[in-house]
Amino acid sequence: MEQEPDIKQRKIIHIDMDAFYASVEQRDNADLRGKPIVVGGSPEGRGGVVATASYEARKFGIRSAMPSKRALQLCPHVLFVRPRFAAYKEVSQCIREIFSRYTDLIEPLSLDEAYLDVSEDKQNIGSAIEIARRIKQAIKDELNLTASAGVSINKFVAKIASDLNKPDGLTFISPAQIEQFMEELPVEKFFGVGQVTAAKMKNMGLHTGADLKRLTEQELTHRFGKVGGFYYKIVRGIDNRQVQPHRETKSMGAEDTFPYDLTTIDEMSAELQKIAGNLANSLLRHQLKGRTITLKVKYSDFKQITRSLSFASPVADHETLFDTAVDLLVKSDITDKKVRLLGISMSNFGEHKPVVMKGNSVQLELFP
Repeated sequence: MEQEPDIKQRKIIHIDMDAFYASVEQRDNADLRGKPIVVGGSPEGRGGVVATASYEARKFGIRSAMPSKRALQLCPHVLFVRPRFAAYKEVSQCIREIFSRYTDLIEPLSLDEAYLDVSEDKQNIGSAIEIARRIKQAIKDELNLTASAGVSINKFVAKIASDLNKPDGLTFISPAQIEQFMEELPVEKFFGVGQVTAAKMKNMGLHTGADLKRLTEQELTHRFGKVGGFYYKIVRGIDNRQVQPHRETKSMGAEDTFPYDLTTIDEMSAELQKIAGNLANSLLRHQLKGRTITLKVKYSDFKQITRSLSFASPVADHETLFDTAVDLLVKSDITDKKVRLLGISMSNFGEHKPVVMKGNSVQLELFP
């Protein structure tokens, strides 16, 4: 495994709660235990999206970000539970307190997962594996919930490791194991690789990290843009991103590049429906609402435009995201245009600010 010089080897833990929202609901309501449940929007009307599915529901193929209507089709007897954010936030704060017993270097990714840098732990335990074991046990004893942990020397590998033996797993990937681990990793597990990019890679004969490793950094950047440089480093076990305790989310988005150009509003609307669902789920998991929705459109000639709409009050629901994106799309004069990428993002999470014109982004103010 290659390492960049003068970088101290870190001890990183990634903690990921198991089916967090669903597990809290089952813990607090005995009638839900052992049953397939979905925490998220109702399937009625236009339907919401799945925020979290219990492990009993996952056996039927139900996954996060899936439309609730689809979840009901897969499991007609699934139980839908409305999210209780106050309860989840309270539990999350308790989990954070457990983390803080061992380190102050905590980077929350959402209410149910975080990175911890325990290179120098408060209790002088020294072993990241032992610290992860104690954290998992404290969560189980004090909160009656389970968490999975990944332990390694960088954030990327620790995050992948935490997902390998769910639920209630603990996986350590040592420096000596990283090179083989990265070479065997399927490309769809890599940062920034969605379904479309994974399909593109596989069409190029790139199925694993070992396949990516055969390409030079220049080749990867040429084929995949700036993220290609990240692939080049990470497949060699290099990830020097620090755990950032005060990381502030400025924006959050979801987008997709299509295997063929879209030419009709109906085709684009169908894709925006899925993209809006993915973004709504991410906002739900991070308990965020924003005031500015931005539509991103990239044409077949790679020309790109953005259009934005700002609201007086914060929003985050699937319906508003979708309706706004479609409205902005229709107003963007896409007649006779071929579209290769669509994206929706949310920003302006802080205090309300005056609306301004910026670049080719048209920001309008809506009042209730």
